[in-house]
Amino acid sequence: MKRRQWIRGALSMVIAIPAAFSGLTAMAQTYPMKPVTMVVPFPPGGVADTVGRPVAEAMSRYLKQPIVVENKGGAGGGIGMAQVAKSKGDGYTVLMSLSSLVVLPEADKILQRAPMFQVNQLKPIARFTADPTVLVVRSDSPWKTYAEFIAYAKANPGKISFGSSGNYGTMHVPMEQLKVATSTFMLHVPYTGAAPAVMSLLSGQIDAVSTGPASVKQQISSGRLRALAHWGDGRLASMPDVPSFKELGVPIHYSQWSGMFVPADTPAAVVDSLRQAAKFAAQDARAMGALTASGTAFMYQDAPDFERFVQADAKDMSALVARIGKVD
Repeated sequence: MKRRQWIRGALSMVIAIPAAFSGLTAMAQTYPMKPVTMVVPFPPGGVADTVGRPVAEAMSRYLKQPIVVENKGGAGGGIGMAQVAKSKGDGYTVLMSLSSLVVLPEADKILQRAPMFQVNQLKPIARFTADPTVLVVRSDSPWKTYAEFIAYAKANPGKISFGSSGNYGTMHVPMEQLKVATSTFMLHVPYTGAAPAVMSLLSGQIDAVSTGPASVKQQISSGRLRALAHWGDGRLASMPDVPSFKELGVPIHYSQWSGMFVPADTPAAVVDSLRQAAKFAAQDARAMGALTASGTAFMYQDAPDFERFVQADAKDMSALVARIGKVD
């Protein structure tokens, strides 16, 4: 009797194993069966939005299902990032994030509050861009060069105001770097995203911003804004006349990258489908044209390389946030 029961149990396991593999294969073949939501954790018009929309359109063509961009700004991107981190890992909610993703949990520690999310709650799919931020002022401002800008900042503490996408975000951290490196004090004015901050700069409510080239390229080309310096290593292809801070003798560097993530428990078959769609988007002529027109370009990394990149950047940003300390 016991022997018969053991044989029946063994047979049921043998039958169940192929069935499980069949289920995984079916998932890989059928995903996605409905539209996918791409959460952009900032308002329209910023870098994540500028990158996310052409990428979503190209991935939609590859996956043969719409990818709908949903802008969910707030808390320097933290609200949208936390929403995806806590979402069901089924591949139908993805995140187009900026590098503030690795900064915000560290900032929460500095501020002694519960983190909105942890980086390990999200799985990297692909990196799309990695641009240094650019220091920008209005073209009618009195500062024609970085030297004039910083001389005024040193002589007039607190008189220069700068906007950002929120505390410890990708527009805030590089300006804090600059303040520390030059022993200056400038007034920080946080907004909900890059686009509102740039609009406030254009309208004269603030004096400067540090943001990705894609957020300001058109306004610089039209003569409304002037770029004084950037946080990269060499000259930018889209702004060849703009010097880096390193050239100017200020040893600071900051890269604002954009990348796609899903909840950490997303099945491997779904992750693979999204990776293939992301790779297609990074090679798509239509998407490449849209990014080039905005002043940036693909700097693609597939999931394994991107995951290592995120881990290294998280370590670097943790040290940087600790050095900056608590800010208002």
